[in-house]
Amino acid sequence: MFEIRVICDPADIVRVSRALAAAFATSSARQYPTRDGERARLYITANHVAEPAQWPTTEEAYALAPSIISEIGWTARTAADRPDYDGLNREFWLRKAALLDRIALSDEADSVTSDAADLATRAAQRLMELDATPVICDPRHYCRQQYAAWVKNQ
Repeated sequence: MFEIRVICDPADIVRVSRALAAAFATSSARQYPTRDGERARLYITANHVAEPAQWPTTEEAYALAPSIISEIGWTARTAADRPDYDGLNREFWLRKAALLDRIALSDEADSVTSDAADLATRAAQRLMELDATPVICDPRHYCRQQYAAWVKNQ
């Protein structure tokens, strides 16, 4: 993992952020004004993008998954039984991240605007934290890989 600092014109912030996101697995840019107030400083945590061949397709990852409704029920019951989310085990975060990823994929396919993609990414990042995995890839791709391996062993 490495940190990228960019000083640019405020009008270029979106273009620069998109270009970096296309080349690396990046965090959201932290933005600050320069000392002269004329330009912007962007700080972005980045890592090399893993080879795409390592990642299962969404169809492969979720081929054996229960229905979304079933997973919503399981996730809700599990969360209700243990309201301390940080104390929940890896299986909970894996299934929750996969569920949110599937909802986000469905929304994207239907051109629905929602916060599902952001929530899916956050849940997948929590899974990566539990696994002590450095951020070397898109968290949702990591979730799919881990879910595909987990569901095969169920």
